[in-house]
Amino acid sequence: MAIPPLAVSGVAVATLAVLGLAVFACRRWRRGASPAPPPPASSQDDDINMRLISDNLDDYSVSSNSSTVDESGIRIDRIITSPKTHGIVGKGATYPTESHVIEGETHVIDVTNSKTEELYLGNTLKRPAVANGPTPDVKHIRRDSGESNHNGTIPDIIVGSNLSLEVIAGPSHGINHYMQSGNKSMLPVTLGRVPPSHLVLKDSEVSGKHAQIDWNANKLKWEIVDMGSLNGTFLNSRSVNHPDVGSRRWGEPAELADGDIITLGSSSKVSVQIELQNQQPVGVGIASDPMTARRTGKKLHMEDVSCCQYPLIGVEKFGLFGIFDGHGGDGAAIAASRILPQNIANILSQQETKERVLSCHSASDVLRHAFALTEAALHHQYEGCTATILLIWFDQNEDCFAQCANLGDSACIMSVNGEIITMTEDHRVVSTTERARMANSGQPLKDGESRICGLNLGRMLGDKFLKEQDSRFSSEPYVSQAVRMTKACLASALIASDGLWDVISANRAAQLVLEGKQKYSEQKTSADKVAHHVLSEARKLRTKDNTSVIFVDLDTLRSDP
Repeated sequence: MAIPPLAVSGVAVATLAVLGLAVFACRRWRRGASPAPPPPASSQDDDINMRLISDNLDDYSVSSNSSTVDESGIRIDRIITSPKTHGIVGKGATYPTESHVIEGETHVIDVTNSKTEELYLGNTLKRPAVANGPTPDVKHIRRDSGESNHNGTIPDIIVGSNLSLEVIAGPSHGINHYMQSGNKSMLPVTLGRVPPSHLVLKDSEVSGKHAQIDWNANKLKWEIVDMGSLNGTFLNSRSVNHPDVGSRRWGEPAELADGDIITLGSSSKVSVQIELQNQQPVGVGIASDPMTARRTGKKLHMEDVSCCQYPLIGVEKFGLFGIFDGHGGDGAAIAASRILPQNIANILSQQETKERVLSCHSASDVLRHAFALTEAALHHQYEGCTATILLIWFDQNEDCFAQCANLGDSACIMSVNGEIITMTEDHRVVSTTERARMANSGQPLKDGESRICGLNLGRMLGDKFLKEQDSRFSSEPYVSQAVRMTKACLASALIASDGLWDVISANRAAQLVLEGKQKYSEQKTSADKVAHHVLSEARKLRTKDNTSVIFVDLDTLRSDP
């Protein structure tokens, strides 16, 4: 009996449909499958396979270098992995509240000679490849324009000053706020009775949004403007509201000067302190580039935020430099870059705490406490960021001390008299330190596991939702030992987000710094030039992540005998 042609066609269509569904299901199964175990000592997965150095190792290291390959398969340059000299100086500092005790003793590394050796204060520079100048002023940058910086200037930086506000009378007496002329993420600042005002004054005579303070880049002056308040804004007893009282219209901007008194209503008085950054003992250069996605050729969204502040607000002879690399967005990075420096400044503003840091030569407790306060202040559920900060200060002998604290995979290295000192620790899930930390907590990683809840970092600020899902995430920073540098030292520091370390080793970065310093030594913007010189190498090697670089030139401290 012959089979009708129509039936044959129907069977063929049905067979093709079944095959199509099977292929689709297999593809979905492959996408959702667990990652395969890592190949031995060569790579984990595509996110971790990015080399720190190019194939031509001779170009990137000196002849005395040796190298090892850690368990994640990433090559680390290494000469000597322990400091030559340790001087025990004490048990650490104390601070006003919620003290964190340092485990073990505090060490200070004295670097006073110029022997070639590489010092490691933590195991670092094992980088993931996942996308998410000596100007005398404060610099704070947020790059979100998608534009690369190919020259020696930083378009988002404005030479200017710091402004501090302190409520000296009224119901909110004692609260304070500070801002930086070059920090666009901080400006403008609103004074009012309710959030989201930056300076909240619990005074019934203060309007919800009462007055606003901003930096006038054309005049290079701070200005205050009344926002149509009901009870008026007064600058040194002179009204600055709109002439048509009660119209709720904004007044004209009025220039602020150091020592001014702002009165909101009749009882709340705010003092103004303005610091002009005309004498900075170190050269600072900043460069950043969102970089280009390899597949699409489009600029990546910039989620790095850089922060440089010397001196710290209200704390003389202390300065801070840091990079915050956001993931899931730039919100957490922007917030942390504002909150963390302010927390450190607030802690060090306590005279007893500052004196203890100066006498013990260590700010370990200050840094740990500031990180804890910052984490508590962040409420970002689905955004997080790394945080790598370098704190420097000068003692009564004008010796310089540098100490680093970090979470995540941005890194800091120092070069002191030719010695390369690694100041940070790697907090990727695949790093030796993180795997050991999780194992010690009783929650070890499985073989081949390189991510937790999809994230390749074990420590970060923010990401509150992920931390609720898995207790292995941490916001406890690594804090380096302090490095002491005398006036006879040649020293510099380089802080960078992981976009740099994905393609450049520590030795190569130090070599690029030396090249830049020699090339641009006669130029006034030499620090900026050096930072851009380092950045250009990462761009040339086609890094696939946001890259930010801060170069801190401490050679200006040198005084030849």
